[in-house]
Formats: sequence, C-alpha cells, structure tokens
Amino acid sequence: MLHDHIYFDYAATAPLCEASREVLQQFYAESPDALTLNANANSLHSDGRTAFAKLEEARATIAQSLSVRPPEIVFTSGATESDNLALCGVIRAARRKNPQLVPHIITTQIEHDAVYLMANKLESSGEARVTYVAPHKDGSIDAKDIEAALEEATVLVSVIAADNETGVIQDLAAIGKTAHAAHVLFHADCSQAYGKVPLDFSSLDIDLASFSAHKIGGPKGVGALYIKSQTPIEAQIIGGGQEGGMRSGTQNVAGACAFAAAVQSLCLEESLIEENAAHMMNLRDGLYAGFLSHKGVHASVDCPTGSKKYLPNIVNVCVEGVESETLILQFDLAGIAVSGGSACSSHSLDASRTLCALGIPYDLALGSLRISLGYQSSEDEVRRCLAVFSSILDSFQRS
Repeated sequence: MLHDHIYFDYAATAPLCEASREVLQQFYAESPDALTLNANANSLHSDGRTAFAKLEEARATIAQSLSVRPPEIVFTSGATESDNLALCGVIRAARRKNPQLVPHIITTQIEHDAVYLMANKLESSGEARVTYVAPHKDGSIDAKDIEAALEEATVLVSVIAADNETGVIQDLAAIGKTAHAAHVLFHADCSQAYGKVPLDFSSLDIDLASFSAHKIGGPKGVGALYIKSQTPIEAQIIGGGQEGGMRSGTQNVAGACAFAAAVQSLCLEESLIEENAAHMMNLRDGLYAGFLSHKGVHASVDCPTGSKKYLPNIVNVCVEGVESETLILQFDLAGIAVSGGSACSSHSLDASRTLCALGIPYDLALGSLRISLGYQSSEDEVRRCLAVFSSILDSFQRS
C-alpha cells in the first residue's frame, strides 16, 4: 500500500498477511516442488499424496484454533458458501428425514445477507418457515427471545457471532445453551469474530460455524464450515465426494494452506488475540471519542470505552444530513479507505437493514460510516482520519 494511504476497511477484507503470502509464493513458484504441491489432493500418486498431506495439515491447524477435531472442518469457498450450506443442508436433511415436516428456522433481523437472504429464499420456496428475532437497541440478541420463538418444528437457530456493521458480540454460550436445551441445532457465522475474540468450541454448544480466510489476512475464495460430528446435514455441492462428502470439488490446497498460515499467525495463541484486541480497542475508543465530539454525529450503538461487548476493531457512526456514499468518496479523495457498512451491499443506496433494526431512523441510517481496523493500524492513522473527518464536516457547513 502507498505510504500516505490509510486502509480502514478490514471488516470488508484484510490485506493478505505475510505468512499467507509466503505460502502462496511456494505454491506458485516455477519449481518442481510447486508442481508437486499443486497436484490434485485426491490423486493416488506421490504428488497427490503430498498435496493431500498439506491439505490435512491445514485442516488440523484450523481445527486446533477452535478446539475441535480436524474431520469437523470442511473447506469451502468462503463464509457465504458456508452459511448457505449450513442453512440449506440442515433444512433439507430434516425434510429428508420427515417429508411431512416444514422445518422452522430461528435467525435474526441483523444477520449477514448470506444467512438472511438464504432464510428468505427457503421461506419463499416453502422449504422452511422462519422467525426473525429483533435485536435490542444495543444490537444484542437475547437468548430469552430465542427461547420464546422456539417451536416443535424448529430445527435450527442461526445467529451471527459478531456483527459486521456494529461490531456487537453475541452471547453464543447462552444462545447455544437455549437451542440445545430444546434439542435444536445452533449455527453461528464467526467470520468477523475469528481472530478478534478467542473461540473455544469445546466449551460452547455450537453445531455449525462459518469462517472466511480473507477476514483474517488469508486469500479470498477459501473458507470453512465447522460441522460437529453427527450433525444431520445434507451436502449441497455434489460430485466427487471430497471433504468427507460434504463439499464436492477439487480442493484449493494452496488457498487452504494460506488460510491455515494466517490462522497460525493470528488465531492460535489466545494471548496474541488479546494483545491485538487491546491495541485495536484503544484505537476504536479514540475514534469514537473523536467522531462524537462533532455535532450531528451519533454512535450507531452505545460502545463505552473499553467495552468488550463489541469487536475491538469496528466503529460505526451516523452523520446527520450526509449520505454514506458522499462521506466514503470524500475520505477516498483524502487517501483513506472506509465504508458505509457491509461491503456485500455497498452498492445499495438503501439504508442499512441492520441499523434500521436497531431503531435508528431511516434518514439518519443513510449517513452511516464504518471504520474497521486491523492489528497493523496505528494511532497516527487514527489522528489523520479524525482530522480528515473534521475537514469534511467543515466543507459541508461552508457549502
């Protein structure tokens, strides 16, 4: 990146980390070793066996970071595919077991589109019924509201672990306990939480969890779905039976290994996760203080200084009388990359569904601004960002 450029859109994607880059260079070098590494991991010859061993090593690394068994990790193309597989796979397995059943899903109004729109589709096709639980004003989902929505036909609860727009961290322990008490499966999209907060699935009632490599500095186009052993789920991509029959298609060994390298660098040691989180939290709190010192700027959620109820790297504010697109472009002209919310819906001119669900007025939500940090972000970058923001607001007031 250019020296004078500031990247503050880590929630959309994190730049490729050095560990992942080094792995990819090994795979794509012009050498006999690279030819071996790039063999089909399902082939029986020695090159294929070498590639398979690398794939399984990567699987073991990711499993270790979550305290699960390696066979419970299924490689996918990313969190969107993982989310789709979790919802469709569980629903269709339930329907296969009982063709007379119309399964019921409980999810929330603030899910990522990969869950929210797939739930919509399953509902509109008649494959499932869906209850969308509303968040509290602080963005949290109450396990009691999940419990109140449970029905005899409920087969799955799906709740995002940490929101990609506001950064609110959900109580996975309480929600999972509630789901399991009713003998219902629990899925969590953990793509934003991974590497930002410790995730130990040995102590959580989670059956399925989605991940994406590029959120932690791995390459795009690779992710994973954790599927707890014995979870009833039906594969959605059929073919050669790779990934234990759960996700057919020749595996992206290079991507999986680069994903594991990022995990090895950032997600294995809880002390490192906490150290990086403390650094980003300090920057987050400084950004909130600076933004909110301006009249007409409102925090999308009440994130007190030092709060661990929100991700340490996400700041979300709404600016009165200014649209997100205008703010983003003004920051871009100043060499700072920010966003207005989820990158997956950044081309939409509509207000954020998540912010509206929190009770933020539609017109105010149109002026949302999301700053998302990485562990590489610095105090100097924060100061420059706040100075640019003040300059942008001054220019609006003068015009």
